[in-house]
Amino acid sequence: MAITIHLFYTGANGSARAFAQEMVSSGTAEKIRAEEGNLRYEYFFPMEDPETVLLIDSWRDQAAIDLHHASPMMGEIARLREKYDLHMKVERYRSDDETAPAADAAFIRT
Repeated sequence: MAITIHLFYTGANGSARAFAQEMVSSGTAEKIRAEEGNLRYEYFFPMEDPETVLLIDSWRDQAAIDLHHASPMMGEIARLREKYDLHMKVERYRSDDETAPAADAAFIRT
């Protein structure tokens, strides 16, 4: 059962976007994507909130998240969060590994 985490990073004066840009340009985001058990690691920008960045971070299971949290990269991430003075809101979801109900198909354009 996959675990998906939505991390909302909020700062001031563009700091959240600068944080995301540094995570990508420094190669840290790519290293996280290469970690065992990582399924997705992508940044998004809410249209109506220019001071927030959404990170969608998905892992195979809790064990993969625990290994990630024990990795040296967490120190780098924490350093960058401090550098950009970011605050976080976290939402956590578990997949049910089921296909979308047939009734939903009418609303999905592929």
